[in-house]
Amino acid sequence: QVQLVESGGGLVQAGGSLRLSCAASGRTFPINAMGWFRQAPGREREFVAAITRSGISTYYADSMKGRFTISRDNAKNTVYLQMNSLKPEDTAVYYCAKALRGYYSGSSPGDFGSWGQGTQVTVSS
Repeated sequence: QVQLVESGGGLVQAGGSLRLSCAASGRTFPINAMGWFRQAPGREREFVAAITRSGISTYYADSMKGRFTISRDNAKNTVYLQMNSLKPEDTAVYYCAKALRGYYSGSSPGDFGSWGQGTQVTVSS
């Protein structure tokens, strides 16, 4: 069983940046594709970004393209989410998760598992 722990959230002004980290421990082999999701109060969990096992391919929700960058360091068992040009509507709890099939097969929350506890991101206007 793999455990995922997110960190790096906080309070930032609109236009600012944050880098989130997702550290994996436990059964980290074989390597899985990984994803970031977010959930704002009263809203469903939504896809943010995903990265393949090798890190060569990345996928983004349309509203995050050009602002967010997902990356990974397999030697450190860590996935990152660099968030730039943050907007108040980016305020949410951000979660990382592993692709259930090992490879990236879709952007639905149902395609992912082993969710972390989340890290709060708050963007003030």
